[in-house]
Amino acid sequence: MTQSFANHPDPMRAPQFYASVPSKRLIAWIIDVVFTVVLTLLVIPFTAFIGIFFFPVLFMLIGFAYRTLTIAASSATWGMRIMSIELRDEQGARFDFVKALLHTLGYSFSLAFILIQVVSIVMMVGSARGQSLTDLALGSVMINRR
Repeated sequence: MTQSFANHPDPMRAPQFYASVPSKRLIAWIIDVVFTVVLTLLVIPFTAFIGIFFFPVLFMLIGFAYRTLTIAASSATWGMRIMSIELRDEQGARFDFVKALLHTLGYSFSLAFILIQVVSIVMMVGSARGQSLTDLALGSVMINRR
C-alpha cells in the first residue's frame, strides 16, 4: 500500500503545522481522560449508582462515544481543541462521523494492546508528521490549527 501525503502540509516546507504536535497530543489526551472521568461520574447517579460496580466498562463506553462525537463535530476532541490541534483526513478535510468512528476504533484497538500502543507512541514522537498507527492506517494527520 502506497501512502500519499499530497493533501497534507509538507513537514519540511511548512513545519509550523506539526510543531509540538506530539506533546500537544499527550496533553490533549490527559485533558480528554479527565473529561471522560467527569462525564462518567455524572452518569453514575442515572444508573442508580450501579455504574460504580462496572465503572471501567462505563468509562470505556462513555470515552468511546465522547471521542467519536467530538471528533465528528469538529475534527477534534475538547482536549485537542484546547491544545489547538485537529485531525485531517487523507484529502486534507475535517473528519466526518465515519472517519471519527474509524479513528476511535483504531485508537481503542491500540489501547487494548500495549505493544501496539508503544509502537504508535514511538511513531508519533519519531515521524515527521507525528502520525500514530491509526493515523497511518487511515491516511490522517494531526496538525496545529491555523
